[in-house]
Amino acid sequence: MSYLSPGEATALLAAPDRSRWVGRRDHALLAVAIQTGLRVSELTALTRADVHLGTGPHVWCLGKGRKERCTPLTSQVARVLRAWLGERGGGPGDPLFPTSRGQSLSRDAVELLVARHAKTAQAACATLRGKTVSPHVLRHTAAMSLLHAGTDITVIALWLGHERAETAQIYIHADQTLKQRALDRATPPGIRPGRYRPPDTLLAFLEQLT
Repeated sequence: MSYLSPGEATALLAAPDRSRWVGRRDHALLAVAIQTGLRVSELTALTRADVHLGTGPHVWCLGKGRKERCTPLTSQVARVLRAWLGERGGGPGDPLFPTSRGQSLSRDAVELLVARHAKTAQAACATLRGKTVSPHVLRHTAAMSLLHAGTDITVIALWLGHERAETAQIYIHADQTLKQRALDRATPPGIRPGRYRPPDTLLAFLEQLT
């Protein structure tokens, strides 16, 4: 399972050219995707009316299985959306992230813009080179960010709109840092926490055996 580190996510968000209308749209879309973990179908279906930026800012969506859910927005993403909505204009039922002709973006269009901006971001973030970045990777990124913040796995499942809480267990299995912390806490007394690093003498002995 692939996801972005905080540095990689920051580089991706900085990639769109915000001197252009399409760049400001893409920046807003990426910010929402990385923070909320919405599915690409949920992102493309968002309308102006689905964004609530008053007390308790959130986005409303009709997810998989026609289940309604509200996903909170951070103050930073809320500011991005407030600026975008001011520029976007339109009516309540209009797409939040439209094409230049005012139509809803397609799944393919979102996948292409994510990949394009990820390629641009490689210049500022070398770890993105060789990594395939898709809208689903952004969804995984949101989940891992919640996990690293100490959010319970059942809350993450609700956040992402999973049918069962067990589905979100994949994020625990994918997080090597979390596993290492658990291993360090379980280390018996008298043994130094961390990974074992063999001494040079042991390595030299093992090389003689090959």
